Amino acid sequence: MLLQLFFVLTAIVVGARLGGIGLGVLGGLGLAILVFAFGLAPTAPPIDVMLMIVAVIAAAGCMQAAGGLDLMVKWAEKLLRRHPQRITLLSPLVTYLFTFVAGTGHVAYSVLPVIAEVAAETKIRPERPLAIAVIASQQAITASPISAATVALLSMLAGFGVSLMDILVVAVPCTLAGVAAGAIYSLRVGKELEKDPEYLRRLAKGELETSHYRTRDVSNHTKALWSVILFLAATAGIVLFGSIEDLRPVFNVGGENVTMEMSHIIEILMLTAAGLILLVTRTDGLRAAQGSVFQAGMQAVVAIFGIAWMGDTFINGNMAALKGSVEHLVAQMPWLFGIALFVMSILLFSQAATVRALLPLGISLGISPAVLIALFPAVNGYFFIPNYPTVVAAINFDRTGTTRIGRYVLNHSFMMPGLIATGVSVGLGLLLVQLM
Repeated sequence: MLLQLFFVLTAIVVGARLGGIGLGVLGGLGLAILVFAFGLAPTAPPIDVMLMIVAVIAAAGCMQAAGGLDLMVKWAEKLLRRHPQRITLLSPLVTYLFTFVAGTGHVAYSVLPVIAEVAAETKIRPERPLAIAVIASQQAITASPISAATVALLSMLAGFGVSLMDILVVAVPCTLAGVAAGAIYSLRVGKELEKDPEYLRRLAKGELETSHYRTRDVSNHTKALWSVILFLAATAGIVLFGSIEDLRPVFNVGGENVTMEMSHIIEILMLTAAGLILLVTRTDGLRAAQGSVFQAGMQAVVAIFGIAWMGDTFINGNMAALKGSVEHLVAQMPWLFGIALFVMSILLFSQAATVRALLPLGISLGISPAVLIALFPAVNGYFFIPNYPTVVAAINFDRTGTTRIGRYVLNHSFMMPGLIATGVSVGLGLLLVQLM
């Protein structure tokens, strides 16, 4: 088992370093070793999760192609420029809302340069709003009803009677509280901008640009607004069906009444939204497939395909040994499983892949679905090593040099806001499920 684990971890680490679809295809390579070299029986690939994610990506990609995301960024820019003194508190709320609506943290790219410039113009240390804004965009993944991670969690807990609302009623308030705690901490991070040595050095050498950043104009506001409305309507429909089971269609199959699965509802509503966006706004479907949201989302699909399949196969093939070694410990302290989720997310750089790879072990160990929901935000650990794209982008957008990676790598700008947000989210979640 230890030798198998070595190959699994090697595939994860090497795949993460390759970037793009590297994580997924290296997961496939690791799966091949487990199957052909060690003789483990492959489990079923995570088809339902992948299809749900593809449907959501299709709708989000169509909204982006129609100008919907650009319109949302324009709204965010107006808000931030209207209240520049409160940018450290407002910017994480903006990126949280963007991710919550779109289901992917990559939408934060568009608003990060606005945050950096407004902070610099107001003489507020850009590190403060930028770091917590990136963390908020990650935390919202575990609160969004249409994110790949939430979809994966729902699909795996549905057999225990867990509904989408059961997840959201814990995840949304807990992650918001975590982000708020991180934002309050960020208000006093570092020296004031006009006293920061790096900023003063760049200012003295004339390295700071004087040009003002402006977000991309929306060519057709009507089309963009319709795309946002249609996407939000589909999202609202998913939340509604996921919250009230009686609303779901019931079919007679083989003489038995069968309630429509949430996975099928998500797929149908999101594909419908994508189709309506293209028809109503007359947007070219090819543009949707070429957008950044679609490309990033498809990379996530490939990652889940390879990594989750490999992880499922390893866990299923070694279930007896794994349960025997940690079952007693986890039964006494189930929060320890949250640490395992956190560490695995650092390796996988994907909340959805972490859920899909590790949650079967948590279920088999007898951890209650309520506790697993409370531990859900622990999968937001990929800020820990500062090489995730949104982290790197925030560092590059800060022209003052206050957002940075420390001398010891791990002492970077995102570490404390990330640890605080994740710790508060998980701790509050555990308390909330006990009270509920």
